Amino acid sequence: MREIVTVQVGSFANFIGSHFWNFQDEMLGLAADPYGDPVFKIQSLNMDVIYRTGETHQGTTSYTPRLLSIDFQGSLGSVSSKGTLYSEGSNEPSEVVTWAGHVSTHASEPQNKNLFLQSLYQEEQDVALTNGNNGEAKDSQHEIQDTDIVRCLDEGVQFWTDFSKVHYHPQSLYEVNGLWMDVKQFDNYGIGRDVFMENLRGEEICDKLRFFVEECDHIQGFQFIVDDSGGFSPLAADFLESVSDEYTNTPVLLYAVRGPSSHMSLSSRKQTVVRDLHDAVSFSRLSSLCKMIVPVGLPSLSRSKTSTFLNIKDENPYHCSAVYAAALHSTSLPFRMEPLGPTADLSDVFGAVDVNGFVQMLAGQSRQNMVAILDVAMPSPCLSGKQDKQSLLRNLQPLTPEVAEDVDDLQAVESMIVHGAIGSGGHRLSVSEVKNAIHGAYECATTRPMFCHLSAARCPLPIPLPFPSIFGNLVGQHGELLGSPILGSSSRGSLDVHSIPMAARMRSSRAIMPFLENRLANLHKFGIERGCPGTELLRSWGFGKDELEDMGETLSKMVRAVDPHSDISSDSD
Repeated sequence: MREIVTVQVGSFANFIGSHFWNFQDEMLGLAADPYGDPVFKIQSLNMDVIYRTGETHQGTTSYTPRLLSIDFQGSLGSVSSKGTLYSEGSNEPSEVVTWAGHVSTHASEPQNKNLFLQSLYQEEQDVALTNGNNGEAKDSQHEIQDTDIVRCLDEGVQFWTDFSKVHYHPQSLYEVNGLWMDVKQFDNYGIGRDVFMENLRGEEICDKLRFFVEECDHIQGFQFIVDDSGGFSPLAADFLESVSDEYTNTPVLLYAVRGPSSHMSLSSRKQTVVRDLHDAVSFSRLSSLCKMIVPVGLPSLSRSKTSTFLNIKDENPYHCSAVYAAALHSTSLPFRMEPLGPTADLSDVFGAVDVNGFVQMLAGQSRQNMVAILDVAMPSPCLSGKQDKQSLLRNLQPLTPEVAEDVDDLQAVESMIVHGAIGSGGHRLSVSEVKNAIHGAYECATTRPMFCHLSAARCPLPIPLPFPSIFGNLVGQHGELLGSPILGSSSRGSLDVHSIPMAARMRSSRAIMPFLENRLANLHKFGIERGCPGTELLRSWGFGKDELEDMGETLSKMVRAVDPHSDISSDSD
């Protein structure tokens, strides 16, 4: 077994994670459904890589994500931090009296379950009734309609648990308590600087992670999803320091994610300096504590080329996180593919690779660049015919911000995953047909990478019920791109679109230079140069001159790794 432990840190990271695990749960359900699409009954995708088998206190077998989620106290909404599978115990105070003074209790009103969570509870109760009545199902008197659920979610998601259909282990959910501040106030590096170390939080978090790691047979790596736009970034950095000390040889693949709200234009120069310094410091520290870092999060997803066939509301994290989660689902598929022998049938999957092999492939080549760009085509276009093959490469658009376009890079290295590909007539292509199509596309391309690793799978991305209505009216039921729009609706959701073909690509390329150069330039301009405006701010964040110069050198090395002749790298030296 080659297990992966996933860690989600921060609000937007957990929004992404909620969608990610919904995809996995949907795949498991479709695989177990005797009447389901056979394309999801793939034995070559091993879900045990990211899931664990356990047992509840009642002796019931459980199958839950190998996950640690970290967020604010209260961020779970109506869901208990103990999860729903395990006994929650009593909330009544202990009868053991150790204090003789006055005692007052302050309790917040519990959050009410929305229609979607009510429907999940209703389904579980119906299953229990069915089992209790010798298999005879009883119709619920107040059946909740799927259309009402979709409308409820599209109009009002407040917490990431509002649309989560997954059962979590009690060790998976950690709420950071005692901060006593609004989420909007937790918006810069300094404010989260000591959170991990205070009140034994670090020990509690590390204990939860240890629970999942120690039951692994042979862990292949950690998948960190970190909301790096505010105070959770230093918490994640301190946590990663502990992880690197305790699990020295286990690679960390880190997605540094942020929602569109973190890219809002600021009204004052002071606010701009704070944000630019936060971005530089956050990226420098996080990147020094992992084997590969992938920045994810566009200033406006709705206006990007990624959304050609999507209708996104930038201000809605429920919408944006769904796109990023779909891309992360795709990039994670090769990590759980079963390695195939030379004579194995290529009908289901191809291109298995583990986390370490993936990192070495992209970051361990001659360039030694550990900052990857994430591209996605959602849905991916038809792969039949010369024009269609070229369309896939054109449709792959970056989810990484501040990336240069049309860069000719002879040393670029790529890893692409295509799954659920559709050919002419709407039929699903075999893995061999996908390999031939991608090979043909690169043969005809004007620019090619030095090396491209291809992974492919026949199963598409399943669209579960709580997925937002973000598909445009050119997207068909199985993700096929239509020649004319469907009349009557500009947005389509899970009731209209059941699955989609996906393509995602991770690449090491000179196109990342603007991202790196901006952070290096801002660190020098606002934090290191004599008389710069951010000196006192950085000191209040706990950074002295030596630490800042070390960060500057870290960023300079990254720039030089991508472009040894960069002017900004030479200036910083």
